[in-house]
Amino acid sequence: MESFVKNIVVPMIFLAGSNVLAGDTAPWLIGELQPDWANQKPKRVIEVSYDPSLSSQENGVVLAGAMHRLVAGDRLEIGPGRYSIARKFNLDLNGTQGDPIWIVGADADHFPVITRPDSRQNVLNVGEFSQTKFLCLRHLEFTGGSTLIRFYDCHHLWLDQCHLHDSGGEGITTNSRDTSHFFVTDNHFHHFNAPGATAEAMYLGGNHGSAVMSYSVIARNQVHDCSGKQGDGIELKQGSHHNWIYGNRIHDTQYPCLIVYGTAGNGLNVVEKNMCYRSGDNVMQVQGEAIVFHNVLISGAGSGFSSTDHQGKTRNLAFIQNTIVSSRRGANLSSWGNRSGMVFANNAVYTQGGEAVRFPSGSKGVMVRGNVVLGDVSGIAGGYIRGNGLSDFLDVSWDGVRHNAEPSKSSALIGAASGIVGTLNSLSIDRPGILQNAGAPPVD
Repeated sequence: MESFVKNIVVPMIFLAGSNVLAGDTAPWLIGELQPDWANQKPKRVIEVSYDPSLSSQENGVVLAGAMHRLVAGDRLEIGPGRYSIARKFNLDLNGTQGDPIWIVGADADHFPVITRPDSRQNVLNVGEFSQTKFLCLRHLEFTGGSTLIRFYDCHHLWLDQCHLHDSGGEGITTNSRDTSHFFVTDNHFHHFNAPGATAEAMYLGGNHGSAVMSYSVIARNQVHDCSGKQGDGIELKQGSHHNWIYGNRIHDTQYPCLIVYGTAGNGLNVVEKNMCYRSGDNVMQVQGEAIVFHNVLISGAGSGFSSTDHQGKTRNLAFIQNTIVSSRRGANLSSWGNRSGMVFANNAVYTQGGEAVRFPSGSKGVMVRGNVVLGDVSGIAGGYIRGNGLSDFLDVSWDGVRHNAEPSKSSALIGAASGIVGTLNSLSIDRPGILQNAGAPPVD
């Protein structure tokens, strides 16, 4: 396959354990944003329609019973209506790869609403008492309760095209048990604002590796308006590994739009092509053991991109061909000096009033090449040229209202990239046609 660019050899540390662990394949190698069982046909279709002669809680009892009775190969189609399930509601369902279980809204234009009457319990718990696997939830709306959905012992799950909003806690969490091969795709998460809650839209994995998410895909979700006590958009915790965070649009969060810790030595995570803007903190924060490329980061109260020791040491982190536009600091690389496997290359970092690139611990051992900056730099002697201003982009504003970061015709970004051989190539990631410019390619 074609090299990402030419002339730079990336440290081989990225090759060690980056793709395969315990017989599994990293999802970016497969290149699919849906599970391999996505096209399996059901053996039996069950329909639940909302009964207007019953209350929302009575309809909730009917729905809960139908969901509990599902077996491998079943597809439950739920009609529009508001289903309120008053009791603690847990699903422990076992599909198979050949016969998954489907729980879907019957009308893709009018989702059934699944809720509860108060915030004393989560709206839905999955896999709390026994392992749940090969289950798809699609075209459903979840609102109310404490956390909307808490996933426990869950593997090979798919949360797809759902609407999740306005809970008393978080959106979804996987911080109680290990989860793997979990696809979270094309959902709309918004308004997690409860004052006493940490209020993340997605809380994935547990602190210090107490629960690990692995071999999972978080892709093309819309996430916005998160506050509460913290209010991260997507948070992937320490020890979680081989996850592909791709193509999400995350904005208006109180804490970082996207925060990723390290893998504790278990390979890498890949953070690709996310659009993040308007954070009350750093726009994106990554501790280490990741490839971070083709992201657009605009307008944060902290830095556009921040990387420092957190629950582990910063190491083996490549930040390649991203665009940062910040009224404050651009890239704050606090613990990069003298760390193994560090790459900062081919990025566009534009600031107004703050340093564009900052290496407070120095940049010894860091590969720094091919960047275009607007603003001051510290801790590096080269590896960059100067940009002209926001005229280098088609339509970008400092406040994140406009965020088309594609290079303009006369942009300093055009042809500014230096070469990176090995980093993305080692992951079998090929993105042709965008090799020569600094900064992120167009983000959908």
